[in-house]
Amino acid sequence: MLRMTFLSAALVLLAACQTTQPQRDYDSSRNFAEYRSWTWADPAINFTPANDPRIGSDLVAQRLKDAIASQLDARGLRPAASPEQADLKVRADMVIDEREQMVTTNYGVGLGTGYWGVWGGGPMMSETRSVDYQTATLQIDLIDAEDNQLVWRGSSTEVVRDQSQSPAERTRSAHELAARVLTGYPPN
Repeated sequence: MLRMTFLSAALVLLAACQTTQPQRDYDSSRNFAEYRSWTWADPAINFTPANDPRIGSDLVAQRLKDAIASQLDARGLRPAASPEQADLKVRADMVIDEREQMVTTNYGVGLGTGYWGVWGGGPMMSETRSVDYQTATLQIDLIDAEDNQLVWRGSSTEVVRDQSQSPAERTRSAHELAARVLTGYPPN
């Protein structure tokens, strides 16, 4: 029973931190209306840790590229006919972090008062445990192709689920994450 209580509390806390609000930063001196075309930077997608085969695959990279391209298109940016004609270079980083969260579970019977007087009894106990989990952060950088300066950056973090997903579910997740990151582009 104690373990079930602990696991329930841990799952509720992890669900609460499933995703974070997207973070954005940009160069306020730039006129973002002038940016109309883009190309991929070299390299287009970086993975950290670089040697982790769970995330650093060609399949994951292609899903991310497709998702980002779709979101850029929805925001009026079109792929350049050639890299030399692009207004922006796009680079993405996928970072997997190990995290730890301390979870305290209180259980037992405490004392209380009510209509019938004092009731209850027994010690109130608590147990604190460590819950390890992974997060995935997608960061998208938009770089001015003419002067090679970063002009816009967005990122979002979510908890990595251990359950296996189908390729269609992974594609949907990549599109949702890219949409969340690029919600603030272009800045107003």
